Amino acid sequence: MDSHCVGAEDQLLHLDIYVDEQNPRGGILDLLSRLRPQWRTQDIQMKTFTEGITNQLTGCFMGSLQEPGCVLVRLYGRMTELYVNRDREVEMFQVFHAHGCGPQIYCSFQNGICYEFVRGAVLDDELLHQPSIYRLIAAEMGKIHSIQHKCNLPAEPLLWTKMSQFLSLAQDSISNAPSNSVLLQEVPSFEILSAEMESLKRHLSQIDSPVVLCHNDLLTKNIIYNHKEGMVKFIDYEYADYNYQAFDIGNHFNEFAGVNDVDYSLYPGQELQRDWLTAYLESYKHSTGCEVTVTEGEITQLYIQVCKFSLASNFFWGLWAILQARYSSIDFDFQSVWMYCIYIFSYLFFKCTFISHLA
Repeated sequence: MDSHCVGAEDQLLHLDIYVDEQNPRGGILDLLSRLRPQWRTQDIQMKTFTEGITNQLTGCFMGSLQEPGCVLVRLYGRMTELYVNRDREVEMFQVFHAHGCGPQIYCSFQNGICYEFVRGAVLDDELLHQPSIYRLIAAEMGKIHSIQHKCNLPAEPLLWTKMSQFLSLAQDSISNAPSNSVLLQEVPSFEILSAEMESLKRHLSQIDSPVVLCHNDLLTKNIIYNHKEGMVKFIDYEYADYNYQAFDIGNHFNEFAGVNDVDYSLYPGQELQRDWLTAYLESYKHSTGCEVTVTEGEITQLYIQVCKFSLASNFFWGLWAILQARYSSIDFDFQSVWMYCIYIFSYLFFKCTFISHLA
């Protein structure tokens, strides 16, 4: 089998254990008794990570979190099974790990998974603008995008299937919302949302963006930076799947603006984007065995595609925010996320209308 060919993965250990999200320690210790039987219960330390906005994440370790052997326990967010394919997520974990791009997954349990801790630190938003950092990110994405589908079989893009699923669930959320709900007052009607999606699909399906293995959710909290080793790794594969190349990049560029404290002036300018895309194309070409030389024409073509697909990214996460506002138990202002997405959507619409003249 080719080293970049995604094949069948090993059966994952499943433990019939439920971890109470309100009082998780007991359930986590049950998991660790199977995964780390040599650890003494009284010596186990736990650290709760607060960066996530969908799931609960706890690091379990002896001595230091940065030492080998640490276990991350992720509890799935409330009702996320409605729109996250957990079997596919496990498969993506195994694929990323098999190609040296992600951590090992240890087991699944009733309401979550356990996996290897990636040594390093969650990337700070401001580091996204540092050339030495964003070039590492671009190169890592290029490497991931080179991983081929099962023995080069054509892959279908995730985008439209998942967006349709989100839209259907959003319709239920809007229909069932109380008449005085902020969600109902602020969100466009299902008919408007459906028409916008079809408009995006008609236009973007005509753009010749390759379908590649994508992370699809590359915000800074999903990037681990190891300063000592000078490398980055991507984590969390809930939305990882085959998708349009330009979507994955455009989605990442949107994340430059932040999540908690959104500042759209931080969206990367054309010079940074072109430098980022150069590093990406060099890595992608190298990983796929092509001539590494990158031309200005190739950079411009990808730049235009990325700008257009960034529209789909914001519409995608806007629908997601509607679902989170309805179902999530995490303390986060998802309705503001929706309004943020609408703002960016409007901004990028005019930007992309201008850029289309370059195509």
